[in-house]
Amino acid sequence: MTTFRIATFNAQNLIGPDQEYQRFERYSPEDYAAKRDWMADQLNRMDSDILAFQEIIDPEALREVIAEADARAPHRRPYAEADLAFAPNLADSGPGERRPGLAILSRFGFAGQPVSIQRLDPPLEIPFNHLGGGDAGQYVLNRLTRPILKVRVPVGSQVLTVFNLHLRSRMGEFVRPRGARFSPEVDLSHYDAPGRALGLLRASLRRMAEAWVLRKLVVDELEAGNPVAVLGDLNATPQSATQQIIAGERPFTDYTWLRRHDAKSADDLYSEAEAAAITEAVERVRLHSAERLFIRKSLRDMAYTNAFGGVFESFDAILLSRHFHPDWPGRIGEMTHFGVYNDHITDGTHPEAPGNIRASDHGQIMAHVRLV
Repeated sequence: MTTFRIATFNAQNLIGPDQEYQRFERYSPEDYAAKRDWMADQLNRMDSDILAFQEIIDPEALREVIAEADARAPHRRPYAEADLAFAPNLADSGPGERRPGLAILSRFGFAGQPVSIQRLDPPLEIPFNHLGGGDAGQYVLNRLTRPILKVRVPVGSQVLTVFNLHLRSRMGEFVRPRGARFSPEVDLSHYDAPGRALGLLRASLRRMAEAWVLRKLVVDELEAGNPVAVLGDLNATPQSATQQIIAGERPFTDYTWLRRHDAKSADDLYSEAEAAAITEAVERVRLHSAERLFIRKSLRDMAYTNAFGGVFESFDAILLSRHFHPDWPGRIGEMTHFGVYNDHITDGTHPEAPGNIRASDHGQIMAHVRLV
């Protein structure tokens, strides 16, 4: 019987020392060494077989973390023998304007070549209509904020499609006028409430559009009959529209009380056979939160991976196709345990919070999976 661990790890701007990754921000050699050592210890705590990383600016720094983890735990299976796939960010630029990419580490190797998706060809066009009909404009997405990294991982007799992603953050997205040094909305001494609200709107539109891009990729895999795992920082809670877009709709308990879409009379409802077919069509392309599956069968009622302003939330996710759901008769495996590594998380309003550059502002999560 094959068992494996799958995890996601937002490293928070992993790059070597003395390199300006954001304006005026860099790691001293001491900060970098502390961050490397902390990440190495986290890797050894998790001992994961498939590990998705976000916010990797320099893959060499990640390789140094992996080497340090192996040096600190010589008796476990070394990570150096695992395959590492890296997806750079197309928006990555020079000092002070670095943009992080993604990576996946797999002890099982990869089946085929990893695929990075960031530039959209053709662009995603989202039309809007007036409630009464007619054109109300459209939203066009040409490129994702960060890449989506897709790999296929052979596990036992199965091949698992794994997606790693980091969706657009909830920080406002502001437009900098041509020739200006900064956007007017970032000048807090001249606070522009409507302008900053519009920035949140832009960020939300982009994040949910990126979620749909992933959703389409996931559905394509599920339609092909492939088991799927989605890992990453979604910058959205399990209750959000963003996660619902990715995971898919929840089916109604009963569709026979619904009037048919092409009803010719008030009592023209879906039949039992049609209701069963609808339920199957919805269920077969749903993803299930590992966190929710764990809470369902445990005494825990909360898991968080991020904190700011007194609010503790879960932005990082492991989403699994029904191939791993305990209630599906056709399952190929199931999750046996879910771990949250969040002891280092501090509320961003606390004085000690800046020290998190030596760790991460995200907790890590991991699911233990047993194939049947």
